[in-house]
Amino acid sequence: MCGIAGIRRFDDNAVSEDTLRAMATVLHHRGPDESATWRGDGVGLAHTRLSIIDLAGSHQPMTSPDGRWVLVFNGEIFNYQELRLTLDYPFTTHGDTEVVLAGLTVVGPAFVERLRGQFAYAAFDTRTGETHLARDRLGVLPLHYSLDHRALVFGSEIKALHAAGVPRRVDEDSLDAYLTARAVPAPYTLFAGVRKLPPGHRARVSRTGELQVERYWAPPPSDPGHLWTPQSAVDAVDVAVTDAVAAAQVADVPIGCYLSGGVDSSLIAAVMQRLRGGAPVTTFAAGFGDPRLDELPWARRVSEHVGTDHHEVHLRADDFEDLWPRLSWHRDAPISEPADIAVFGLARAAREQVRVVLSGEGGDELFGGYPKHRFARPLAVATVAPASLRRVAVDALEPRLGPRFARARIAVRAAGAGDEREQLSTWFAPFTTAERRQLLGGRPVARCRPDVLGGDALDRMLRHDLGGWLPDNLLERGDRMSMAASLELRPPLLDHHLVELAFRLPSSVKVRRGVGKWVLKEVARRYLPAEVVDRRKVGFKVPLDQWFRTDLRDSMWERLTGTDSFVGQTLDRRAVHRLLERHDRGVASEESRIWTLMCLEVWHESFFRSTTDA
Repeated sequence: MCGIAGIRRFDDNAVSEDTLRAMATVLHHRGPDESATWRGDGVGLAHTRLSIIDLAGSHQPMTSPDGRWVLVFNGEIFNYQELRLTLDYPFTTHGDTEVVLAGLTVVGPAFVERLRGQFAYAAFDTRTGETHLARDRLGVLPLHYSLDHRALVFGSEIKALHAAGVPRRVDEDSLDAYLTARAVPAPYTLFAGVRKLPPGHRARVSRTGELQVERYWAPPPSDPGHLWTPQSAVDAVDVAVTDAVAAAQVADVPIGCYLSGGVDSSLIAAVMQRLRGGAPVTTFAAGFGDPRLDELPWARRVSEHVGTDHHEVHLRADDFEDLWPRLSWHRDAPISEPADIAVFGLARAAREQVRVVLSGEGGDELFGGYPKHRFARPLAVATVAPASLRRVAVDALEPRLGPRFARARIAVRAAGAGDEREQLSTWFAPFTTAERRQLLGGRPVARCRPDVLGGDALDRMLRHDLGGWLPDNLLERGDRMSMAASLELRPPLLDHHLVELAFRLPSSVKVRRGVGKWVLKEVARRYLPAEVVDRRKVGFKVPLDQWFRTDLRDSMWERLTGTDSFVGQTLDRRAVHRLLERHDRGVASEESRIWTLMCLEVWHESFFRSTTDA
């Protein structure tokens, strides 16, 4: 992967070489191998490279032979060798970047629809003066931009826009969205005036600054006409997973794999090892020294069964305190999940041995692996009852659920949501609508996604997750935390062929007989021990409840209630104080909400009060 950045001035004045180099400098971690710029009339492009394919060639920015197109590209095109055979073009390199450039030259911007992989790119058309931006279908790789009457400024990360002079200002209209999902949905960000191109979209900016954004891909509707049987669904998913893992191994450098011991990463490691045959796959796992949450024994069990070369990383509360500001800077946003820091720890360890790792993101969002997915149908039925009655029932029941019933509390809150869209957002929300209104002084500005169209209740829930939670939270985390260590991350379960298959399958093979992710687990059963497939889902957990009462307690109180606290000044200070006290006394386990506020505070420190960038 790489870092891309650029400026298109609409007055055609020259773009400063110093500015382009400053943009490239803050993206150095994304591409430590080389850096270069290109300038034309009113336009400048910058690129930093992490060499993965065609190591000696494929330098960027890259210009077409006729001089019309200039490209900066971030990502990997897994089918570039097949595409190369279909293009009448005088190739001079052996990489995938030139295949994208050739496609723009021969086919035009619509060539993006033929690409298989993970990517974000910007291409300048010297003939028309137009700038074209594109982002991969699922949003594995990022692309941000700022547009006004003077210029378009874009980059892989928001800090590159700041280096070009885009002002740093908090977009307070996005605070409610952050408190809803711990991440702001595309096209918005927490920075005023900065947008992110949504997944599966491309944009065209004219020479005078007119912006057109269009969607070029969406998951297909379910296929009721296809007579799927449980067995045929398992067979089809098995073939598609194997094909996706094989495609994701295109590289000229060593590749490893994350291995948490869960179904998704274990399946990928097993398929990867089977495809490789001889030499063992290098795998990596993280632990936190808490037997309630530590999955290292399961990762070892899978490694022994599959035959990988396994490595472990051990993290402590001190690691979180030390890394928090630095990784908030890398994220360009609040760290949304505690696992973000663990993912960086894994990436840093993996980078010592490989340049690319495969990971298991996407399995839950495609096949219904979260506990909430088992409640999709009954909760859809519950919304038939008037919202006022449901809220009365929720207000009576929720206080009776103690710290041991955290998941039940979430389900009860979702049942009390006003409509299906609010219900879908409630599942991962640390704060309810009423709580957000109180924190924000009665002025929430919801920047939720539009209604999700789909088939049954589970299908709509999965599409909602795929459109928001996955790209804006999990994939953004994966990209930033791996790139902070100059490591490329590839999630093969999000290969768009596999995604399209998943959404054509009926919900009955995703949640079956009360078992979530049934079809993928049946595939995994062909590769892994039954006890790995059937064990209770834990996820990438961190013992925050304990840490916020011990190691991180002082930092928590100081950051959230101090006189110069952004959270304390922007949100309702009394509500924040009550939240911390409840957790301190053990009345409720409030680590998710405290984490949400702490990350907002640390992000603000990193970008608005820090004297130097990370």
